Amino acid sequence: MNPHPSTEAQDRPARLTVGVVGAGRVGPALAAALQLAGHRPVAVSGVSDASVRRAAEMLPGVPLVTPGEVLARADLVLLTVPDDALADLVAGLVETGAVRPGQLLVHTSGRFGTAVLEPATRAGALPLALHPAMTFTGTSVDVQRLAGCPFGVTAPQELRMAAEALVIEMGGEPEWIAESARPLYHAALAIGANYLVTLVAQAMELLQKAGVQAPDRMLGPLLGAALDNALRSGDAALTGPVARGDAGTVAAHVAELRTHAPQALAGYLAMARTTADRALAHGLLKPELAEELLDVLAGPAPDSGTGPGARPGEQGSPDDSEGTDDSEGTEGQQPEAADHPTGEPQATGPKSTGPKSTGPKSAAGPTAPDGSGSPADPTAPDDPASPDHGPHGGGS
Repeated sequence: MNPHPSTEAQDRPARLTVGVVGAGRVGPALAAALQLAGHRPVAVSGVSDASVRRAAEMLPGVPLVTPGEVLARADLVLLTVPDDALADLVAGLVETGAVRPGQLLVHTSGRFGTAVLEPATRAGALPLALHPAMTFTGTSVDVQRLAGCPFGVTAPQELRMAAEALVIEMGGEPEWIAESARPLYHAALAIGANYLVTLVAQAMELLQKAGVQAPDRMLGPLLGAALDNALRSGDAALTGPVARGDAGTVAAHVAELRTHAPQALAGYLAMARTTADRALAHGLLKPELAEELLDVLAGPAPDSGTGPGARPGEQGSPDDSEGTDDSEGTEGQQPEAADHPTGEPQATGPKSTGPKSTGPKSAAGPTAPDGSGSPADPTAPDDPASPDHGPHGGGS
């Protein structure tokens, strides 16, 4: 085929030679899916032992070469590296003259649209942002999971049909995302997928502490039903003591967590305040019950100096509602998400956003947008889902 296809020719991509820069969990799976659609993987680059092994398993017979050589061999290049590495990678490829006019350059970051590819676009490349909204395992099962997987698609108008065609060929379903909306889109996926894993893992740990022998089996039916109800009904699916305004039950939870699992308390309080706000806004939580509940939720964070026996309604140290949340890159390193960046323990939020006489307190203050971290594998996309997106975070 013509190694320098025109933009018009991309309305329906012909059979393409495919290269992968960054053999993390996402790139080899997408290349394997494109291979099933009739395209031909010809080169892959990877740095770590895991990347080399993954490329050999997912793309057998495809040579492992340098990123520059990948671009020299391929008509369609998948840039599947961590979000934070993408801009430097593109700049480096352009500076070395690796980018060819007419070459399709595709990244899988959830955070970015096509603006991050601008240096390559000026060099004549055809830029596409195709983000699979799925978490990846780095195995062949990922190719099967692409069937029906939504992709966040951003591309110049003249390449929109090409982008959507490639997604469909991989088995996915294209969803158009405006360039300016990519960070918000990615934040939504991170909240829905990345933090769901954290919540489930934490719930299993607490059940184990409570003596449950098989926490996964206990949670499975409950979480499955909750997820299905939430996807169908949104906030109307809220249940539990916060939505009901059972302040006594919530106070008992807070006391138990402070004593037995203080590392889980900050997250519990933050999610409970957010749940209370949403329940109030949707008429599920009665205003007359909200005051006492929010007094409980405004209590001090773990290690705030009040000790395990402190009453839930006591006032702690100054609130940390302004710009103190941690990025995914620090997950697992700081046991309490409410810790202040200076390292000084802070309370988990103000008791009210206005005078008490004006009505129920607001459960949650403003939060800063969450950043996304990078996986240990330097060539692997961060998780949307992942990343690995997720919600890859490209898993990004």
